[in-house]
Amino acid sequence: MGLYIEARIRTDIERLWSRTQEPALHQRWDLRFTHISYLARAEGEPQRFTYAVRVLPGLEVSGTGSTAGERHRPDGTRTSALRFASPHPLSLIAEGRGYWRYVPDVDNIRFLTGYDYEPRWGRAGRVVDRLLFRPLIGWGTAWSFDRLRLWCERDIPPERSLRNGLAESSARLLAVAVALLAGGPLLALPVALAAIAIPALPTTPSSRRCLRRPAERAAVAPTILNRLEPS
Repeated sequence: MGLYIEARIRTDIERLWSRTQEPALHQRWDLRFTHISYLARAEGEPQRFTYAVRVLPGLEVSGTGSTAGERHRPDGTRTSALRFASPHPLSLIAEGRGYWRYVPDVDNIRFLTGYDYEPRWGRAGRVVDRLLFRPLIGWGTAWSFDRLRLWCERDIPPERSLRNGLAESSARLLAVAVALLAGGPLLALPVALAAIAIPALPTTPSSRRCLRRPAERAAVAPTILNRLEPS
C-alpha cells in the first residue's frame, strides 16, 4: 500500500471500533469525508456505502465503496478493509483500496492504516498527485488520526479539536505577520521557522504524532481485502 499511518491510542478497543466503524461517528473526525452513509445489504454480503467530501462551499465530490471487517480474530486484533471509487470528474481519485488494523498493545491500541489509489486525469493527474495531493492526503489522514486519539483519550470532541487547531494555526501565522511588519524578513524568518518547529499544544491535533512508516508486517494488506469487489 502506498500510504501508511499509525497512531497509538490509549482507549478500549470497543470505543475505538465504534468511532471508526459507525458512519455518523467516523465522519466527525476524518477530514477525508464530509458524509458517509451505509446502504441496505443482504446478510453475509460486504457493506456498501456512499461517501462525499466538500472541496468548496456548495461543491461536494461523491463516490461509493464496499467494506468488510473481522471483529473477532484469534490473536485479539481486528481488521477492516474497503474498496472505493468516484465517478466525479473533479475527483483526482478514480478508485482505491485500503485497510485498518486494531492491534492491542501493553497500554494502548495501535490503530493503523495502509491504502493506495489510482489517480485520474492521465499524466497530469499523476504529477499533481505525486507533488501535491498525495502528501496532502497523507497529512490529512495523520492529522485526523490524532484528532481521533484526542477524542478517545481526552474526551475532546472532534469539533472542538478542529477549533483548537484553527486557533493555534492562526496564532502562529499572526506571530509571523507581526514579526514581518516589525522587523522585516530578517526577523520574520526565524519566527516562521519557530512556528513550524514548535510542537502543537496537547489539545491540538498534530500529524507529527503519528508514525508514517511501517515497522513490521502490519503494512501487509489483509486477505479480507481480496473478498471485496472493485467499486
